Amino acid sequence: MGWGLICIEGSRTKFIEMDVLHVPVRMDAYQRLELIYFTVQQLIKKYKPDDFAIEAPFYGKNVQSMLKLGRAQGVAIAAAMQSGIPVTEYAPRKIKQSITGNGNAGKEQVWKMLQQVLEIRLEIVRFDASDALAVALCHHYQFRSAASTEKKLSGWNDFIAKNPKRVI
Repeated sequence: MGWGLICIEGSRTKFIEMDVLHVPVRMDAYQRLELIYFTVQQLIKKYKPDDFAIEAPFYGKNVQSMLKLGRAQGVAIAAAMQSGIPVTEYAPRKIKQSITGNGNAGKEQVWKMLQQVLEIRLEIVRFDASDALAVALCHHYQFRSAASTEKKLSGWNDFIAKNPKRVI
């Protein structure tokens, strides 16, 4: 399981860290899920993120693999939700489109773009980690895009007029 963290400082997007959780195959399925859950909780405690974004399950030919992936994603999402962090899912194609402009981009192309945008000097990377970092950057782009399309208020009177149910 890959994970990646970015920080937004004003208009600057900064790379924090990324890595891969190696889940031992000798553990049974439930122990692996528990490891994923506690690892996500530890990352949340350490970095205190505002948002949690995850790649949505993709449909493959192997149903058993898809079920295992869905369970792993579910416990990661549960860890974020238990911490009160909003969760957003993105389709793999949406992530690639957001990062490279091409929904069919390869992992290498996504990684090269991440290196440029986030000024990452690392050369050797596990693609599980760079994929997770791409999800984080995609989420930032989507959030920034949504925020910029919201209409600005001209003052309290404008706010009250547009939000009558929020006035006590």
